Amino acid sequence: MDLQLRPREECRFDAVSLGEIMLRFDPGEGRVRTARSFRVSEGGGEYNVVRGLHKCFGLKTAVITAFADNEVGKLLVDCIEQGGVATDFIRMVKTDGIGRSCRNGLNFTERGFGVRGALGCSDRANTAISQMGPEDFDFDYIFGELGVRWLHTGGIYAALSERAGETAIAACEAAHRYGTVISYDLNYRPSMWNAIGGKARAQEVNRALARYVDVMLGNEEDFTACLGFEVPGNSESLDQLNLEGYQEMLRRGAAEFPNWKVVATTLRTVHSATVNDWKAICFADGALAFSRGYEAMEVLDRVGGGDSFASGLIYGLMTTGDPKKAVEYGAAHGALAMTTPGDTSMASVDEVEALMAGKGARVKR
Repeated sequence: MDLQLRPREECRFDAVSLGEIMLRFDPGEGRVRTARSFRVSEGGGEYNVVRGLHKCFGLKTAVITAFADNEVGKLLVDCIEQGGVATDFIRMVKTDGIGRSCRNGLNFTERGFGVRGALGCSDRANTAISQMGPEDFDFDYIFGELGVRWLHTGGIYAALSERAGETAIAACEAAHRYGTVISYDLNYRPSMWNAIGGKARAQEVNRALARYVDVMLGNEEDFTACLGFEVPGNSESLDQLNLEGYQEMLRRGAAEFPNWKVVATTLRTVHSATVNDWKAICFADGALAFSRGYEAMEVLDRVGGGDSFASGLIYGLMTTGDPKKAVEYGAAHGALAMTTPGDTSMASVDEVEALMAGKGARVKR
């Protein structure tokens, strides 16, 4: 595996993400439909990764995004600042006061419990970031003049609009040109792609992006829907993985996109909303590496677990260069993130490494 990270002293940031950040409304143990109060926090598939890289693992990170310039947009900026992620590349966009020209995304999320699964209800049409094009961000300045060691983006952002896909491609082109390592989470959401061309458009955009990616994240459904890798015998369950089918996809991916150095995914078996089996798999240097398994793991909030896996994996790859250690960092960080509410991790690197070492959940005093 040869990721060839840029030297830290040459770069302002260790990692930067490009994506949408929404304000999450959490009704706690209750339901959205009956709630009278909500806890609010920020979250977004791409952002959650760099927040974990900073807050848990101590790396210097920033986010490229945009908000409508109103009180909700300022609240989102304040949340990001409290998480320690740099806001240098956030565009504040003038709005008409009622959201016709641009808006900030909202996400109402129930955690689920027992036989009742987690439930999300998003309100994100015409958000400020979905309207931004390549000309709205100076990628040569960010990746060239300032310097960034790692860029993370993904299929949720790319599916927001036609413009978002174009911007993602432009960002990856610039990052690649300046030697920034690129990770991408396919994260297929059919309801998002349907409005801009469906599966055909998803494959067009994701295949264009895949040419620049060094670390590709995704499960069987992601590879099939986003890249067109149809493999007979795929599992019908989105929470489980057909290992033979997945290995065939990896073989095809490596042949078609030789720039991929690492491919990884999480493996989850859902016994109930609050009891899951959890582990992860990583493919690099022609070999598969599995993390330890977390059997019958109790889950408080599963949203963001995959993003925290990604940040742990990236940290492991950046600091150890060892795919086996990296997938262990990712699985442990994802497991811990699902023990606390909200999209983002509240874990520390000491807790992650203790869990990797097999230490239990005894009281610490």
